[in-house]
Amino acid sequence: MNVALWIVQALLAGMFLFAGGLKTFQLEKAKKQLPWVNEVSPGMVVFIGVSELLGALGIILPTALDIMPVLTAAAAVGIAAIMIIAFIFHAYRGEYKQTPVNIIILLLAVFVYYGRFIA
Repeated sequence: MNVALWIVQALLAGMFLFAGGLKTFQLEKAKKQLPWVNEVSPGMVVFIGVSELLGALGIILPTALDIMPVLTAAAAVGIAAIMIIAFIFHAYRGEYKQTPVNIIILLLAVFVYYGRFIA
């Protein structure tokens, strides 16, 4: 179980580092790749990006460094919350191709939460 959790945590961290970095540091590139970015304020896009970057760090570092590992579970909850909001946002906009990805990431975050906090 521990190996599976680390694999999922690494996968989530990689996805959120990439997505958060794009939204935080490459706003113009994000505008070209993500249509919704053009319809949301730049401040909101950067806020989302920073939130994703913090989630990426939080899903790995506390457990890896054995410093308050419960924060990994908290980061998993934060990632799950981001995915619920993203699901609603994309569904509202009619972007249904994106919603399965949101659900998969949500389930991965719930798995990490369960494995690191409940089990």
